[in-house]
Amino acid sequence: MKLYITTLGEFDMSINGQSVMQDVSRSYKLFKLLQYFLTFKNKKLLPETIIDNLWQDQESTDPKNMIRGQIFRLRQILKNILPGEEFLNITFNNGYYILEVGSDVVIDSDEMEKLIQKGNDLMLENREAAIKAYREAVSLYKGGYLWENTYEVWLVPVRSFYKRLYIKTIENLIALYSEKDDNETIVSLCEEAIAKEPYEEKLHIFMIESLLKLGKIKNALNHFDFMQVAFEKDMGITSTSAMREIHRRIQNYSTEKSELNIKELDKKLDEKQKNGPLLCDAEYFRFLYNSHKRLRKENGQQDYITLLTLRTANDPSDDSEVYSTWNKLMTFVLDTTLRKGDIYTFWNDTQVLIMLPDVKEGAIQAIEKRIKKKYDELDKNDFRVTIKSKPIEKNTNLNFK
Repeated sequence: MKLYITTLGEFDMSINGQSVMQDVSRSYKLFKLLQYFLTFKNKKLLPETIIDNLWQDQESTDPKNMIRGQIFRLRQILKNILPGEEFLNITFNNGYYILEVGSDVVIDSDEMEKLIQKGNDLMLENREAAIKAYREAVSLYKGGYLWENTYEVWLVPVRSFYKRLYIKTIENLIALYSEKDDNETIVSLCEEAIAKEPYEEKLHIFMIESLLKLGKIKNALNHFDFMQVAFEKDMGITSTSAMREIHRRIQNYSTEKSELNIKELDKKLDEKQKNGPLLCDAEYFRFLYNSHKRLRKENGQQDYITLLTLRTANDPSDDSEVYSTWNKLMTFVLDTTLRKGDIYTFWNDTQVLIMLPDVKEGAIQAIEKRIKKKYDELDKNDFRVTIKSKPIEKNTNLNFK
């Protein structure tokens, strides 16, 4: 006989598929205390720590006596709903309370962690087995950790941990399905994940990318519109660099896949590129970079890859305004300092990659100096930028460590 405890989503405890909590009078204080003990199971907890986390806002002339009373009541409830103390037992020893969890207790969050570790271990040797372990793990995630306790501060880091774990596992699955070009499964996987974490931007981006690869451009645009409205309405986010980039890609796909007329071929294929460097998305930059490496000729001149990184006095975190301002500034700086044959991309919110073909010997320092000088003339926000360059050889990769 095993006791199953659900913490990812709606809290419940069950034996043989039947909830043991159906007939329990749900005292908010007592169940919050139980959930606190389960979160920090098998760990020593000071009474003062429990009080600070759970009842800091409540006045009591004798807080330790209050917590003793609450724990006594909780013990009585556990005694009534569970067959024995071998499942869950609250002990007090040397000034510490401990919830002892027996070997016949299965907690979904623990199981998810084990399955994810199993998938990680299998990634290199057995892709299919890794997928199976990851799928079992994400199926356990029914929602945020103890999501009913929305405003409990002590839950924030724990809830964030399991959310990150879940999202990372979804990313691992998407990478594995991408190797097989299984975009239908990726779309389905993203739909399930978005239902649980609707404001995780990268899930929406993954889904839109897969819809585009499937040629479902209208579906991709509809989902983008849905995401944009939801983010603006519920979170006050009108746009991010990732949203702008995926919208641009949708438009490009729409243009590329529209029906061609032989008389309009010249118009559609003509790039109409302005004088100056080419700005492209990260995926296309990678393609051009690898193509250039394969085709480059030994002509006495050197090709370089350059990395620009934003450094601020304070961590901008998710400050989209900072990123937007820096994005516009860097675009202007590079458009006015680079050559027509140069290529650059915003690799992420804080980094730009530049490909500089046919650089004369010793000229890379002059190019870096020209970019830095122009940047320093225009920057009014104390956005410090570091610049690193290295030659492009056949074995060169995009790693600047």
